[in-house]
Amino acid sequence: MEKVEFLILRNLLHNEEYTRKVLPFIKAEYFEDYNQKIVFEEVLSFVQQYNQLATKEVLSIEVEKRTDINDTTFKEIVHLVDCLDDVPADLTWLTDTTEKWCRDRAIYLALMEAIQVADGKDEKKNRDAIPSILQDALAVSFDNHVGHDYLIDYEKRYELYHKKEEKIEFDLEYFNKITKGGIPNKTLNIALAGTGVGKSLFMCHVASSILLQGRNVLYITLEMAEERIAERIDANLLNVPIQDIAELPKSLYENKVVGIAKKTQGTLIIKEYPTASAHAGHFRSLLNELALKKSFKPDIIFIDYLNICASSRYKGNLSVNSYSYIKAIAEELRGLAVEFNLPIVSATQTTRSGYGSSDVELTDTSESFGLPATADLMFALISTEELEDLGQILVKQLKNRYNDPTIHKRFVIGIDRAKMRLYDCEQSAQKDILDNSQEEEYDYEERKPKKSFEGFKF
Repeated sequence: MEKVEFLILRNLLHNEEYTRKVLPFIKAEYFEDYNQKIVFEEVLSFVQQYNQLATKEVLSIEVEKRTDINDTTFKEIVHLVDCLDDVPADLTWLTDTTEKWCRDRAIYLALMEAIQVADGKDEKKNRDAIPSILQDALAVSFDNHVGHDYLIDYEKRYELYHKKEEKIEFDLEYFNKITKGGIPNKTLNIALAGTGVGKSLFMCHVASSILLQGRNVLYITLEMAEERIAERIDANLLNVPIQDIAELPKSLYENKVVGIAKKTQGTLIIKEYPTASAHAGHFRSLLNELALKKSFKPDIIFIDYLNICASSRYKGNLSVNSYSYIKAIAEELRGLAVEFNLPIVSATQTTRSGYGSSDVELTDTSESFGLPATADLMFALISTEELEDLGQILVKQLKNRYNDPTIHKRFVIGIDRAKMRLYDCEQSAQKDILDNSQEEEYDYEERKPKKSFEGFKF
C-alpha cells in the first residue's frame, strides 16, 4: 500500500479543511491501486453531492452498491476503508506533499500518453499534441484563488487601479494615444488592410522601432521568405530605399548594421513557415526552442499574417466553416499571448467589398467575423489615390479594449514605401479627416459633450 495515497485518503475522510483545499485538484486516475481509486471515487462523489465529509460507514455502503467489483475486491476495499483512521498531521505539509504527488503522477501519466501518441496508437491526437500534453502536466498546482471578492478585496483592486501596466510603446504618436501608451501583454492586436496597402510594412516598421527600444522581437512570416522580411527591416533601420540595398558596398552595409547593433540591447529573430502549415502549437515549440538554444525570450511577436496560419484544433480546414476556423486561429494566438505574457501583432485581409474602400468597417474582415470578436485592438489601414499622392495612409479604429474607440477614431500617418517606414504627420494633416471626433471632450459629471459638433461633415 502506497504511503502517500493512504495518507491522502485518510485525511479526505477526517480533515475538512484539507479536503476542501485539495479535492478539486486530485484525479481518480492518479491512483495506481484499483481499490484506492474506488475509495477516492466514492469520497469525491459523496462530497460533491452532500457537501460534507464521507465516513467509513458511508463508504462501505456506497462501495457495496457498485456493480463493477466482485466479492473479493469488495472485502479488500472494506478492509482498506477500515484502516483509514484519523491521525493528525500538519496541514501545510499535507497540502505540499499532496501537490507534489499530484504533479508527479500527472507527469508520469502524460509521458505514458505521449508515448502512445508518438507510436500512433491514439486516433484522436497527433504528435503536435505532445508538447501541450506535457505542458499541462508540468503546470499542475494547487491554485486556491477562486475569484475576486468585491467587498473584501477592495485594497487589491485599488492597488491595481494605480499600478502602471507594462506596455510596449509605438514610435507613432496617435497609436500611443489610442492605446493609452502602447500595447499591453497578453493581447492580440490586428491590422486590417487590402492587398498591397501595407500590412507587412506596418509590422516591419513597428518591429524595427521596438528593436531600437532594446527589446527582443520575434517576427514569424508565413507569406514572404525570411530574407525578404529582413530586407524590409534593413530598408527601415538603415534608412536606405529597398531597391538600393543590394547596391550598397559590403563595408558600408556592415558598418550600418554594426551601428544599429550598438544602439540596442535587443534581438530580432525572423522565422519562416510554409503558408497555412503552422499553428500556435508550432509557435509554442519555437518559443521553447529559442529559450533553450539561444536563451531568447521575445517581448513581442509579429505574425505575418493570421489568415494563412493553421489551427491546432481543426485539421486541414476540411470540415469546418471559415468563421469557426479563423476564430479558432485567433483564439489560439491570443491564448499563446496570455501563456507567454506578451503581445501578439498580426494582420488580416479585407473582403472584396472592403478592398479599395475609403471607409473600411468590421464587416469587411475577410473570411470570419469571429476574428474581431477575439482581438483586443483592431484597426484598418486605408489607402486611396489622394492619400498615396500625399504620402499618407489613413488609420481607422474598428475595435479597442484599451481606450474609447471614438476618440481619434480616424487619423493619418505618413508612409515612405521605399524605406518601409511610417512617421507622424503634421497636426494640420489630421484636421481634414472625416468624422474628426477626436477633439471632443466629455464632462463626466453630466455625461455629455462639452463641445458642439462643429466641423463634422455630413
